[in-house]
Amino acid sequence: MRSARPTVRLAACLAGAAAAGVAVVQAGPGLTGFGPVRAAAFPRLAGQGDPGHVALTFDDGPDPAATPGFLDALAAQGIRATFFLLGSMVRRAPGLAAEIAAAGHEVAVHGYDHRYLPLRGPAATSSDLARATELIFDVTGKRPAFFRPPYGVLSGPSLLAARQLRLTSVLWGAWGREWDPGATRDSVLQTLLRGLDGGVTVLLHDALSVSPPGSAAALAALPALLDECERRGLRAGPLGQHGLVAT
Repeated sequence: MRSARPTVRLAACLAGAAAAGVAVVQAGPGLTGFGPVRAAAFPRLAGQGDPGHVALTFDDGPDPAATPGFLDALAAQGIRATFFLLGSMVRRAPGLAAEIAAAGHEVAVHGYDHRYLPLRGPAATSSDLARATELIFDVTGKRPAFFRPPYGVLSGPSLLAARQLRLTSVLWGAWGREWDPGATRDSVLQTLLRGLDGGVTVLLHDALSVSPPGSAAALAALPALLDECERRGLRAGPLGQHGLVAT
């Protein structure tokens, strides 16, 4: 997920994906691109889980310039999260990917390359997901259970490839829009709080490439987000503790 707002395209699901309860089609624009519609029609795809829990997820890392700060902020409050890793970033920083897993965080698949999946064919899509999944497993020693597509845009081939790899596709219900020009700690926090509720999956990014130059708005907003979850009596943690049934 990067600077463009996702527009998930809907299409009749492949048989396996439909059986898994995920419906995404390829004629768009898709209704699952809109948070309320996605949550109502496809709650598992939207990451809707335990009403007493908030799933904390990060995309696009591991980034040596940003991820360590997120790990420190999470450790300071004893919180674990899910990191949707890019294979290309893991290849560049394998030690950091291993550190994420060693700290008890959940590792998940964001693809190998950050590319728009509906423009890729079945073979390229399958290869991308398989390559990323195996690399993440080899580097971290943990087999990923979840998949989130780049830009939040799924395709029929990506659903099939994810199912073959035993990956559950998960998007989100609240995000910080830290990539918006002029984003600040307060703007990110207020955007997050508009969607924050029990059972929601939160999306942030642990890569500076999605933020305005020099900005670390998502990192700056993270402690306040965790404090607000605690104030509301909501447990924050990884998707694996969110009550979602894996594929």
